Amino acid sequence: MDMVIRKDGSWWHEGARITRAPLIKLFSKVLRKDADGETYLVTPAEKILINVECAHFLAVRMDVQGEGRAQRLFFTTNTGEGIEAGRDHELRVETDPDSLEPTPLLHVRGRLEALLSRAVFYELVEYALEVDGQLGVYGGGVFFPLGPAGVHEI
Repeated sequence: MDMVIRKDGSWWHEGARITRAPLIKLFSKVLRKDADGETYLVTPAEKILINVECAHFLAVRMDVQGEGRAQRLFFTTNTGEGIEAGRDHELRVETDPDSLEPTPLLHVRGRLEALLSRAVFYELVEYALEVDGQLGVYGGGVFFPLGPAGVHEI
């Protein structure tokens, strides 16, 4: 089956965009990334390989409660799933070595991750603190480095 989750969070089947939100939500519930690094739609009857360009979901909203070490970060994905960043749902940023472009990712479940939309990432950076030369944010009592201080200035 030719199915792709694109970097912008859109789902495509046989070259056509899937626009029905309930269908995408259904597919997202049976999504699994295995130890082999491949992503599958898994039902009791089938296991279908799909292509993921960057991440399985897109974090489209962030809500913040508190500040400093007590700060809590809540994210909402493009499928409506809510995730609180913390020990069980870590934030990480991969940085392209040539362009220094950040790819901010949030652990959702299993081996599945959400890419933070550009707007959400910029909002997150506004809450960042510098700790030991690292720019980062606290969420659920955990410090998540975003990169060296000054690297994500807007």
